[in-house]
Amino acid sequence: MSTTQNLQDNLKDNPQGAMNQHLRSDPIPFIDVGAQRRRLGASLNAAVARVLDHCQFVNGPEVAELEKQLAAYCGAKHVVGCASGTDALLMVLMAKNVGPGDAVLCPSFTFIATASPAARTGATPVYVDVDEATFNMSAESLKRGIATARKAGLRPVAVIPVDLFGQPADHDAIAAIAEGEGLFVLDDAAQGFGSSYKGRKLGKLALATTTSFFPAKPLGCFGDGGAIFTDDDELAATLRSIRVHGQGADKYDNVRLGLTGRLDTMQAAILIEKLKIFDDEIAARNKVAERYARGLSNIVTVPRLAPGSTSVWAQYTIRLPEGTDRDGFAAALKAQGVPTAIYYAKSMHQQTAYKHYPVADGGLPVCESLSEDVISLPMHAYLDEASQERIIAAVRGAIAG
Repeated sequence: MSTTQNLQDNLKDNPQGAMNQHLRSDPIPFIDVGAQRRRLGASLNAAVARVLDHCQFVNGPEVAELEKQLAAYCGAKHVVGCASGTDALLMVLMAKNVGPGDAVLCPSFTFIATASPAARTGATPVYVDVDEATFNMSAESLKRGIATARKAGLRPVAVIPVDLFGQPADHDAIAAIAEGEGLFVLDDAAQGFGSSYKGRKLGKLALATTTSFFPAKPLGCFGDGGAIFTDDDELAATLRSIRVHGQGADKYDNVRLGLTGRLDTMQAAILIEKLKIFDDEIAARNKVAERYARGLSNIVTVPRLAPGSTSVWAQYTIRLPEGTDRDGFAAALKAQGVPTAIYYAKSMHQQTAYKHYPVADGGLPVCESLSEDVISLPMHAYLDEASQERIIAAVRGAIAG
């Protein structure tokens, strides 16, 4: 007998109970972009229609307007929109003439886009460990990584802290080390834009801050997109040149190496509308995080915010108890319609194309441990309380089982 027939038969005998049972088995979205789309339906349609009407699909007026609004949001002097978060990092490294013989320090427990731009310039990524509580760059490991780079005959020139899963890195500690060692800081806020560190929003805590507008990000567009934030006038001018082939006075006078790194006008128009509700969505994400902490903190290791930091909760990542079969845990939740994801099953230094790069003296034991036992639960601004209770019950049941 089909599932549909079973439901119909049960409805005859117990209409409410059968319907509740059916709803409990419906899959829960991991990230519900559709709910946000429904909320913003009319305004998004109008924004896209305006672009279709004026037909300025490349560098249209919405790009400059979005840059202006993003600058006002975080207090940065300049914002340079670009094609992706990865391009944003690459453009800054290109603007700073990073290349062969240079070392760029970055945490290994993050997405590969943090290290790949350094490798593409010909520089050498040097991996450092992360803090066990926040999952963000360890200042002590950074010091060891700089020493490791010099020992290998490299010139440490830059450090790329990552504001992982939505929480800022320890920017004061990292900035102090970088200043003492003569490095510039390039903040990878692809997951953290909108959060704050000691009362300051990300976007002003480094020479340059980058973010991603990939659809799954807290502030995401409907395709690829990114932005760079800086208070440095000269750097901003160089970045605007690099994003259009390195052009000078006009497009046939290219004065430096560049790329096609522009932010699409359509995506800018969409982001302008999404920025209007961004703070509201951040508040909703924090409520979801609070409910998770209340429901799970006595059975798994839940995320902890560092004092003085806020998070936009790009992901809600827990650590499973020692000895838990992570694949079995994920399968148990999936059977109840609860999706999970693993960020990151392999740290960067464990991945085929990147494992030959140097590792900070002392190794990366925390990165490796996290890659073994982390798992992420559904997190978005539209996760209702009833669905979240289902998730919490499924987690507790899977651990107890």
